[in-house]
Amino acid sequence: MSVRIMSVIPRSPADKAGIKAGDTLITINDNEINDVLDYQFYASDLKLVIGLDRRTVKVKKKEYEDLGLEFETYLMDKKQHCKNNCIFCFINQMPKGMRDTLYFKDDDSRLSFLQGNYITMTNLSDSDVERIIKMKLPMNISVHTTNPELRAQMTCNPNAGKCLQYLYKMAGAGIELNTQIVLVPGFNDGKELERTLTDLCSLFPAVKSVAIVPVGLTKFRDNLPKLKLFDKESATEALKTIELFGDMMYEKYHTRVVYPSDEFFLLAEKPMPDYEYYEDFDQFENGVGMCASLLKEFVDALRIKREYNETDSEERRVSIATGVLASPLLKSLADMIENDFPNTKVNVYTIINDFFGESITVAGLITAGDIINQLSPYKSELGDYLLITENMLKSGCDLFLDDKTVSDVEEVLGTKLKAVPTDGYELLDAIIYGR
Repeated sequence: MSVRIMSVIPRSPADKAGIKAGDTLITINDNEINDVLDYQFYASDLKLVIGLDRRTVKVKKKEYEDLGLEFETYLMDKKQHCKNNCIFCFINQMPKGMRDTLYFKDDDSRLSFLQGNYITMTNLSDSDVERIIKMKLPMNISVHTTNPELRAQMTCNPNAGKCLQYLYKMAGAGIELNTQIVLVPGFNDGKELERTLTDLCSLFPAVKSVAIVPVGLTKFRDNLPKLKLFDKESATEALKTIELFGDMMYEKYHTRVVYPSDEFFLLAEKPMPDYEYYEDFDQFENGVGMCASLLKEFVDALRIKREYNETDSEERRVSIATGVLASPLLKSLADMIENDFPNTKVNVYTIINDFFGESITVAGLITAGDIINQLSPYKSELGDYLLITENMLKSGCDLFLDDKTVSDVEEVLGTKLKAVPTDGYELLDAIIYGR
């Protein structure tokens, strides 16, 4: 396969070597270039022989210096679409009429390495796995179960069980693997969860972490399999199993490896673990340890401001809109702020997810419409600005899931909206200084 070069960065090694936009990249040091992984891996050498469509060019570059070629797409070809139809797939549970990009299900090993996406391995071929091993690329794998028949059933893909061989092959080659399990009551919990965790823990240290998250079900499940949500009792039982394996791994290897998502503690009505429980926070993006991390950072930030005798000289009223999961924690942080900064008043509003259904409790899936509808009665009480988590917005822009913008919310509620990362230091600064 060859890839057309769309542009060349000025004064880059490629530019100095005379490579031009419109040239076709075929090889680097006699290695065929098919996509971004090939390009990044083989272009890392200091001396390169670039095979183009009509000529060969020699390039010298410094260590870590970018070659300077740009292509039509980030991956240099199309994203790989998921071939599964998982019984719990969130995308299948979305209503019609949303923007097209929200319905695309990727299952691309390149995005697993480059962006941390999780893959099921059903798109992998033997040559893909060999390349992953050759390049020593860490992978994020959606396992769900190590029972081949059950995995095929849950993904509605007969090949999903067979491709578990790739998991064992990559682990045997020492590829670092972060794994996840979407736990569905009556399917892969109970004895099946014990089997899966036993198998994954046996692959340590290649399997660096296992995150277990409860299935999320929206109200848009017409013509989809009938599934149950976790309740207090079933979440407590699942949590016992997860904690048992985590404790076993910690006792044997001094690292937990196995972690429940924060939602399990909420569902089981158990206190969240301390910050140290989560070690390196390998599964932060899976909602594992977000509450503990936010609390620790916020308390540390408050302590620093006390030490420097920082005060709030002006009266300020701030509001926070969040989901059911994070609401109790944010209310406790608001109390801390008001104790240390008496001129600052913080109102925390719990937004019920009417758009997807009340069982969806994470803040990142809250829509602008729900914020507007539920906070409109409190317009006069919102104060100087309204804070939300930046996870509610499309990456790099101000668009909510329902295609309404930050400006739409500001116009209706009559207050400034500010998106804040999941970071205790930035949250404190946003509350006190509005920045």
